[in-house]
Amino acid sequence: MFFEMVATLVAGFAGAGVALLLNKLTRGRMPKWAMPAGAALAMIVATAANEYGWYDRTQQTLPEGFKIVQTVENQSFYRPWTYINPFVERFIAVDEPSLRTHDDKPALRMVDTYFLGRWSAPEKMVVLADCATGRRAPLIDGVSFNAGGDISGIDWFAPGEGDPLVTAICNLEGS
Repeated sequence: MFFEMVATLVAGFAGAGVALLLNKLTRGRMPKWAMPAGAALAMIVATAANEYGWYDRTQQTLPEGFKIVQTVENQSFYRPWTYINPFVERFIAVDEPSLRTHDDKPALRMVDTYFLGRWSAPEKMVVLADCATGRRAPLIDGVSFNAGGDISGIDWFAPGEGDPLVTAICNLEGS
């Protein structure tokens, strides 16, 4: 975030410099507001470029075996260009090699899931999906398994048909 702020400030100085250069080339015929307008325009463009580039940069740094299962796009009234082309603000990725199953309960699949957001630290959560019923649940304190693969203390969530997270977990190649 600090580097993005520095890049935005540098872009502002560059935009003001371009306006100053144009003013020199036109022998002072540019309006007085051209320099601050050039700085502001350059800062807006730099900020938009950082917002639109975040998803691609972050996606490229994911370890091998991570699969992005859902993205959330952003549209804001104070960024009117996002109504034409929204940017990805956050996404969910699963760690495919972390897939775990039980021989007695093949429909239950457990996988490490990562939630990554533009302005937040990545969060990891182990998610259990029941592929037979289309349910999922976060594995948190109080959940226990017995030797037969039965689970107790779990709070299932039925997101409905077509949930991207359940679909992705159930389509992973098993271990």
